[in-house]
Amino acid sequence: MVGIFVLGETFLFRILKNLFGGGSTRPIGSPSELPEAATPSSQVISKVSPFLRREPVFDRSNRLSGHLFYLQESTALANAEGARQRDFDKTLLDTLNASPEAWNTNLAFLPLSSSSLDLDAIERLKTTNVVLLIQLAEDAEAEIIGDTIAQLHERGIQVGIFRQPKNPAFAKLITLADHAAIDVSGSDANAPRDFSAAVRAVEKSQQLRLIACNIDTQDDFRCCRQWYYEYFHGKFASAPPENKPDPAADPHRAQLVNLLRLVQSDAETAELAAAMKQDPLLSFRILRYLNSPALGLSHRIDSLEQALIILGRQRLTRWLAVLLFSVRDPHVDDWLMVENALTRGRLMEVLGEVSMPGQSHDPLFLTGIFSCLGALLHRPLAEILDDMLLADDIRRALLEHRGPYAPLLAVAEASENFDLPRMEIAGIAAGIDPDSLNRALLAATAWASEVTEYWE
Repeated sequence: MVGIFVLGETFLFRILKNLFGGGSTRPIGSPSELPEAATPSSQVISKVSPFLRREPVFDRSNRLSGHLFYLQESTALANAEGARQRDFDKTLLDTLNASPEAWNTNLAFLPLSSSSLDLDAIERLKTTNVVLLIQLAEDAEAEIIGDTIAQLHERGIQVGIFRQPKNPAFAKLITLADHAAIDVSGSDANAPRDFSAAVRAVEKSQQLRLIACNIDTQDDFRCCRQWYYEYFHGKFASAPPENKPDPAADPHRAQLVNLLRLVQSDAETAELAAAMKQDPLLSFRILRYLNSPALGLSHRIDSLEQALIILGRQRLTRWLAVLLFSVRDPHVDDWLMVENALTRGRLMEVLGEVSMPGQSHDPLFLTGIFSCLGALLHRPLAEILDDMLLADDIRRALLEHRGPYAPLLAVAEASENFDLPRMEIAGIAAGIDPDSLNRALLAATAWASEVTEYWE
């Protein structure tokens, strides 16, 4: 799932083991912490493609509040010399700067070394939603970095500092930051609590927001919530909480599946309207969504009949499919499912504009989003699709991984799981290079965030 670190690849978050005093001072990503295959070497480095990875960050209301962006190849280079790390920080920034509008949504958390704060690429960053998460270099000078933080604040860029109490510059710089971050899985059990208490005791602590990175379990998540953390990141999000209701039992979802079936079977408009009347709340939610700024329609839609006229059945199918993934009383795993489904569908659509020009890309979108229906409804995908009249190419891609849409579906799935070798192979098969995939991923992420912004 998107948003889960590969075991042993804690990347930029491996800091100190203890809060003040004791614990390892080993550099982040030192060879003993990396898989054998990821040990830095020029031979390994040259073979790793610069695919962008983004991981979800949640807030205290369980909503997706932003993403943490980094390059996968940086894992192998976290222990490289400072100049080499600067190169990779620059590559990350250049990748994001190449798509300034596509990722202009929610918060963007960017882990960087303090030695990279003078890069020209930082001057080109947009300033509306950026949080630079700084890992202090061993030779970090508090006065110089403090001046840089002040300049970043003038531009509207927020700054977070990772927990590094043994670094001489840490004590001063944490008082200048907007955020204080900790690697939960790389710390002792009591460290999140102690770090929270220490941060809140700092002068001007009311301005500091606590970020818990690399949370592995629901227990750790609950602990961090208890200790006033405001942002949460890690693979805990993929584990549903105990005693959670079965999503397949949601009557609104069942009604949406029925409406999808009716639309695709060319049912009469009157029959569709009658089906809508069975669930007034669902009708309200659909019409509110269709009239949201996310769709950008020039005419207000006041009835399903209007929706059919203005959108057409193909486009209405698309938006009913999107609404299947809307959530009420959401948990973080619900939002993760939403993120995966909407991003997968939009990613395939954007990539199709490059690899399949001149064609309708709605089928690609439906292929991507319907590929998540089995996980959403807790039923075999083949069983769900038996109830739907889908185009043969969509069905073949979903059930047989064959046909014209299958290559892009493979790219989307590999990107979601961030299986790097598989991404490279799937990208070659689909004719998609890393730069094109990175741009499409940013565009899809922004679109999914914009759509869900208008959900309750």
